Parts: sequence; structure tokens; C-alpha cells
Amino acid sequence: MRERHPNRYTIVGNHLTQHRELSLTAIGLAAHIQSLPDGAPVDIRTLAERFPEGRDRIAAALRELEAYGYLERVRERTPDGRVVTRTYAYNHPEATRTRRAARETQPVQPVKPVRPVRPVRETHPVQPVREPHPVQPVREPERVRPVREPQPEPAAPECTHPAAAALLASLRRDDDRLLLSERDVHRLAPAVAAWLERGAAPDAVRRTLTANLPPDLRHPAAFLAHRLTALLPPPLPAAPAPSPRPAVVPLRNCNGCDRAFRSPAPGARCRDCRQTAAPVAA
Repeated sequence: MRERHPNRYTIVGNHLTQHRELSLTAIGLAAHIQSLPDGAPVDIRTLAERFPEGRDRIAAALRELEAYGYLERVRERTPDGRVVTRTYAYNHPEATRTRRAARETQPVQPVKPVRPVRPVRETHPVQPVREPHPVQPVREPERVRPVREPQPEPAAPECTHPAAAALLASLRRDDDRLLLSERDVHRLAPAVAAWLERGAAPDAVRRTLTANLPPDLRHPAAFLAHRLTALLPPPLPAAPAPSPRPAVVPLRNCNGCDRAFRSPAPGARCRDCRQTAAPVAA
């Protein structure tokens, strides 16, 4: 049942509370920041002392909010020469960007010059007021987008990768949390194809991607993209050249006893016949 709040309430837009890309930690942290008064500290240490999530999860949530425009961190220099980082929170990033764009594109109207005043019974004439220069609009600093970790690419990225796509689509059979959308499958297929081109068996790739999954897995596509990049195996070394096989000496029949023995030349005698013939020849 919904009750009306007569005081102590904060207006939060549904674009934040129902955001499809932000995590639940980021949404809750943004709602808390919007409820604070202007000038309140929102650094990682202060928020970690206030909430039990810890510094790593709070830092990750702040990066999510910064990536989607709900936060902006700007480095500024103070009058005493120190460099500090100021954090600006926006409760409606889309409206803020629209207003800034309209303000930048709107031309500045020049100030009309003031006509000179004629001197009336004065010893010194009044100087005319000069027309001021038009004020140039100040551009806001552009927000730096987070740099994503590059994913491995196969040697032939222009071809399709049905085997890699089938492997990714079937991961949900091992764990239903690894259910990927068709867009994520096409985006991650080149990275899996790079593993297969380096000699990794499909079963080995599957075991690597599904082993030791975190209990609070929320973004399976991002998790798999990290593993495919961080655990990429090196290319297989070149196979050594096979050693030459020794030559096989053929079997031949002895001219003395007709017994089979191995000899490289035809017409030879076996060892027994050579030993028997040796004293006679002497």
C-alpha cells in the first residue's frame, strides 16, 4: 500500500530505478546519493563506512553510474595549488545533456551600445560606453567513457563462426545462469573462435568458461568476455620434424646353405658359411 510522504522524501526517476543495464547495487547507491544534500561527501571511503558492501563493490557501482552519466568526476586545481577530484551527481542525465547542448548551440546576443551622453554644464565631457565583446559559451568538459578491455579476435574475423556460437548458446545446459542473448552470442563468438584456432578443444573451452562460477553471477556476458580475454591460451608451437627411420636391410638366401639372412648386397654368404669356407681358402 502506497502512502503519501508529507516530508523527508526524494524524487527518483524510473529511468534509474528500472534501468536495464545497471546493477542493483549501482541503482541503490544512486538513489542514496540523490537523497543527500549538496556538498555531501560521496567518495568510496565515506560510502564504505556507511554501507556493508565494501570498497570494491562500491567502486564498481560508482564506475557503472559514471559510465551511464549519473555521476561525473572532474579533477580541479584549488587556489593553493592542490589537485582535487570533485564528484557531480545528476538525477536526470538525459535532461542535463539536452539542456547543455541547447545552451551551447544558442547564439549569445551582443549588448547594444549606449549612446554617449551630452555634457550638461560640466567641465569634462562624459565618455561613451564601448560595446562589450560577445561572451563565448563555455563548453563543459567531456565525460571520459570507460575503456573496455579488448577481446581476442580470430585470424579471419570476416567469416562466421557457427561452432563458436553453438558452444556459447549451449552453456546454459551446464548452468542456467549462463543464458545469453542472441546479441551476446554473436558478440562473443569471435573470441571463442580465437581459442579454437589456437588448438583448444571445445570441451576444454567449455570447462574453462563454466568452472568455479561466482555465486552472485549477475552479468554472464561480461563475465565470459573477461574469462575469454584473461585466460586466452598461447598458440601451439610448431610440431617437431619426424626423425628419419633407419634403412631396412633386405632378406637374401645364402648361396652356400640357402638359409635366409639379411644382407645389403646380393650373392653373399651367411656367417656360418663364411666361417666354414675360411680354413679351406687358407
